[in-house]
Amino acid sequence: MTTGHRITIERSGRHVRVVHGEQVLAESERPLVLRETGCPERFYIPAEDVRLDLLTPSGSQTYCPFKGTASYWSLPDAADLVWAYPDPKPDVAEIKDHLCFYEVEVM
Repeated sequence: MTTGHRITIERSGRHVRVVHGEQVLAESERPLVLRETGCPERFYIPAEDVRLDLLTPSGSQTYCPFKGTASYWSLPDAADLVWAYPDPKPDVAEIKDHLCFYEVEVM
């Protein structure tokens, strides 16, 4: 990690739900919450709790020096709505097999 940069990951007992339009895309009682210096708090949802049948791989990728290479999925009207790190760096290995959305409802 770069000096002053920090990432923490912990299990959250919160209920999170992802809705786009009228459609529930994900709902979970077992998300991970990732806190990263300079970034908003993000909930990573287990793949089993995401409606992957509604999402299409977009082909987009980004690289984070702290987490690795992210892959993205889209809806017909929402490009790159969700991302995941299929092979995350060792320091954040817990987020493997979890997906993250820009907007979630936290209950």
